Amino acid sequence: MALPGGTFRMGSEDEDANPGDGEGPVRAVSVSPFAIDAYAVTNARFAAFVEQSGYRTETEEFGWSYVFAKFLPGPLRNTAPRPPGTPWWCGVQGAAWNRPEGPGSGLDGRWEHPVVHVTWRDAAAFCRWAGGRLPTETEWEYAARGGLDQARYPWGDDLTPGGEHRCNIWQGTFPFRNTEADGFAGTAPVHAFAPNGFGLHNVAGNVWEWSADRWQADDPGRRVMRGGSYLCHDSYCNRYRVAARTANTVDSSTGNLGFRMARDLG
Repeated sequence: MALPGGTFRMGSEDEDANPGDGEGPVRAVSVSPFAIDAYAVTNARFAAFVEQSGYRTETEEFGWSYVFAKFLPGPLRNTAPRPPGTPWWCGVQGAAWNRPEGPGSGLDGRWEHPVVHVTWRDAAAFCRWAGGRLPTETEWEYAARGGLDQARYPWGDDLTPGGEHRCNIWQGTFPFRNTEADGFAGTAPVHAFAPNGFGLHNVAGNVWEWSADRWQADDPGRRVMRGGSYLCHDSYCNRYRVAARTANTVDSSTGNLGFRMARDLG
């Protein structure tokens, strides 16, 4: 999608924002014209990249990645190591972009789902191969807002207008029970749900998306992530709001983290 750029009000002072996330203050920011994909990069597109370039992801090199515990069979769920503070994640040997839940899993039925288990450097490598780049954080938010001024979500201020689910997030009690009222337990196809005013799909929920920007100017080891994921719930992480932000280290990978590509115009 080619976007004209311009000046918009970035950030928020939402009462639900985490003070450490740095969403505010609301400020006027200018963006030059650029292009951004309507969809997150799919498993099919990433598979073509791997086949044609011979690229091997960092996650494959490391030999493991984080998988949501409830997606695993009981024996593996009970024995896989879990990080302190986030016991719903399991470090699974052999989990990778083409084995999302580890050995024995695959991509059948998920070719149009967003690729996951990719590090920031993996995402940047794909973008170089495809002739693009990761969006800056400012570009991402401008695009995700879809032309709306200071709306909470890409479609407005109501999370479920008229009772309609507009994104793939957790419903129920996290992390114990997901009612799947939006139709999905894990990732959804990249074209699921209606697009925003600029034609972008799933800029709220589904998977976190890497951006080009550092979390802090003097720290190249952490990069900003935007958009939230299918695990976000307002009881602990309502970062599916369009201004919400967080970060991860450039070598991190999880089963709810992907990316979309941007391009320069002209």
